[in-house]
Amino acid sequence: MSPTRVLVLNSGSSSVKYQLLDMRGNGRLAAGLVERIGEETSRLKHTPLHTGGGTRERTAPIADHDAALKAVAEELAADGLGLDSPELAAIGHRVVHGGKRFTEPTVIDDAVLAEIERLIPVAPLHNPANLTGIRTARALRPDLPQVAVFDTAFHTTMPESAARYAIDVETADAHRIRRYGFHGTSHAYVSRATARLLGKDPSEVNVIVLHLGNGASASAVRGGRCVDTSMGLTPLEGLVMGTRSGDMDPAVIFHLMRVGGMSTDEIDTLLNKKSGLIGLCGDNDMREIRRRVDEGDERAKLAFDIYIHRLKKYIGAYYAVLGRVDAVAFTAGVGENAAPVREAAVAGLEALGLAVDPERNGVRGDGPRLISPDDARVKVAVVPTDEELEIATQTYALVKDSDNLT
Repeated sequence: MSPTRVLVLNSGSSSVKYQLLDMRGNGRLAAGLVERIGEETSRLKHTPLHTGGGTRERTAPIADHDAALKAVAEELAADGLGLDSPELAAIGHRVVHGGKRFTEPTVIDDAVLAEIERLIPVAPLHNPANLTGIRTARALRPDLPQVAVFDTAFHTTMPESAARYAIDVETADAHRIRRYGFHGTSHAYVSRATARLLGKDPSEVNVIVLHLGNGASASAVRGGRCVDTSMGLTPLEGLVMGTRSGDMDPAVIFHLMRVGGMSTDEIDTLLNKKSGLIGLCGDNDMREIRRRVDEGDERAKLAFDIYIHRLKKYIGAYYAVLGRVDAVAFTAGVGENAAPVREAAVAGLEALGLAVDPERNGVRGDGPRLISPDDARVKVAVVPTDEELEIATQTYALVKDSDNLT
């Protein structure tokens, strides 16, 4: 029998998230997180899911990603799931930016690595960490197919009218400036899961997907293909986020440089790490913001209102782009858990066929569910995202019937 296990790695600048899945039944065998890599307080949390065993933790310095992945391999081996297992079919890597070239999952070779590295200027926070994880994994298992699954790939179906900025074409092309979009694996998974929830094929359904976490993005999906998304050249554009500003007049940057005397790096830090909800009210945790709103905190209320105003604008804009909307799907940490956000986002949009049932919206659940009234013209859904399963599915589909799997 051919190997059916896929290890999914999501390498950040100082962390590695991982899951091991068996694709025979999409069963999760193990999951974990290595965080604070390079610090004295590094920590590894590992959960063997196939045995129902409890989470194990180790706290000790982990110098780099090489040491981190070796530690992960040790934990997996302790559960009989080592990286040397003949049942391991491939390793799937989340790669944030694939540019225009990578429109689908891709087996990694030296040329692919070089292209991912070439894209670092448009993804300076993410692609270097992704590359580090890939190189380390290749060194540990050079015989095993390694597959890159790109956050940007799902959005490459956007028409040029949605993907291009209205700037000089030659300048844009010379510097690869266009709207790429991100969270693509989540938008792909959730749009298909929403279609299943409605009992339809994805090709028959138009969905607005709202991925609301600390990073947040919206997409308009027509018949299973993305036709617009809120993030752009980088993940900074679009919705109000935990620490990112989202949409803003570009001239604010010139103003801060000329009048505020701020450097490029200072402005970058401001817009990416000190803006959004945390810039508006000092908190980027929606639970804490809602607690403060309920206690009458005016700064928290303003931050929440700005967040909802931007979200509602995108729902309306993507309704116009799609022409017909079958469902609006909320996903990710805030989208799945913050009932007040869902309620406020569609409030006043009854003329568009949007509404939530208060009782359904208030019930917490693990699986996909409808929270709109039975007679709603447009269904409103909560659909938990599963980016690891999406990466594993795409990885396995690429290698299982090909020469990549021996």
